[in-house]
Amino acid sequence: MNQIPTEPGKSPGAATVPHGAKLGAPTAQSEPSSRSGLGPWLLLGAVGIGLVILATITVVSRSRAGAELEQDTRENLLPTVSIIHPSRTAARVEIELPGNITAFEEAPIYARVNGYLKHWFTDIGTPVTEGQQLAEIETPELDQELNQASAALNQANANLEIARVSAERWQNLRKSDAVSQQDTDVRVATWHARQADVEAAEANVQRLKEMANFKRLVAPFPGVITVRTVDAGTLITAGSSKEIFRLARTDPLRVYVSLPQAYSQMVKTNDEAVLTFAELPGQSFTGTVDRTSGAIDPISRTLLTQILVSNHDRKLLPGSHAMVRVKLAESAHPVVVPVNTLLYRNEQGVQAGLVDSNGIVRLVTVTMGRDYGTTVEVVHGLSESDNVILNPSDSLESGTKVQVAHPGTNAVKSAHE
Repeated sequence: MNQIPTEPGKSPGAATVPHGAKLGAPTAQSEPSSRSGLGPWLLLGAVGIGLVILATITVVSRSRAGAELEQDTRENLLPTVSIIHPSRTAARVEIELPGNITAFEEAPIYARVNGYLKHWFTDIGTPVTEGQQLAEIETPELDQELNQASAALNQANANLEIARVSAERWQNLRKSDAVSQQDTDVRVATWHARQADVEAAEANVQRLKEMANFKRLVAPFPGVITVRTVDAGTLITAGSSKEIFRLARTDPLRVYVSLPQAYSQMVKTNDEAVLTFAELPGQSFTGTVDRTSGAIDPISRTLLTQILVSNHDRKLLPGSHAMVRVKLAESAHPVVVPVNTLLYRNEQGVQAGLVDSNGIVRLVTVTMGRDYGTTVEVVHGLSESDNVILNPSDSLESGTKVQVAHPGTNAVKSAHE
């Protein structure tokens, strides 16, 4: 049996300690055992931390998704509206309106005496001057009345002369007491009565002479004959409603337009107006505002405005229709919005819906001006900075929360551009 050699002085079976090693210190063989014991615990801790982080991320993601879903749901429940900004009109407004052209002066000419039309001197379209004779009426009855009145005047003068002589004679006899005072006073009173008879006869003669002057129909002012209704031999009756001539003064002409109430404060005397006619393409005629009626028509809510236009060449005809473009200067320029931004309420009138920065709706009452068809002027109630709702619902009320689909859109163009 073999024996393991030992160092001298040591008993067999004693452990051999390497040279230089300290007693009680771990040896190289014991380190792998310690590390292999800590590894599972470190792995378990890392897995736990990862699970916690994953759980946290999941909770946060779900919370955020829930909040976004709730926000989207709330937004989807809000009405969506589109808005525009009103545009400002030009500083000088030009309004075009239909106008009626009339003569500056126009008068029907009637007869003042009975008789027959002896002759007419002017026909329709004839220019005449003031005082020019238009026709002559034959009045045999009036002529006889004038002769009778003249004879009565001569008779009154003769009676006056007899009464004067008698009164003077009785006054001389009264001085010698040849006649009584009573008889003298009667003669003097008769003289004065005959003087009154002469004055009455003279007045009657003068009246008939004035009536005889109406045998000649004359033009009261310069113009053009536009109507003639009788021919020679026609029976003329004084006071009849049938006119014999109609005379019109055509230079200048009066043009009447009905200005909307919204512009009644803008029109001023001498404002320029331009007239155009369908039958005169490419031509325009300039006039000026002469006056207004000074009152708003309660039915049409318009102001009757009179414009004067020169017509030296007689190219324009009274009674015709024209389009009149009146240039009005205004201190406050109205804004223009599409017609589909307005709400028509029975009690509140015309309203528009505005959206503030918080998406809250506010309804305002507006005053409309000119209507251009697709757009309309608003002279009061809106400004350029307002967010006006397009196509508002009839059920829209103030205080409603909405969301804006296209903020900042400005699609309105001025009608004067």
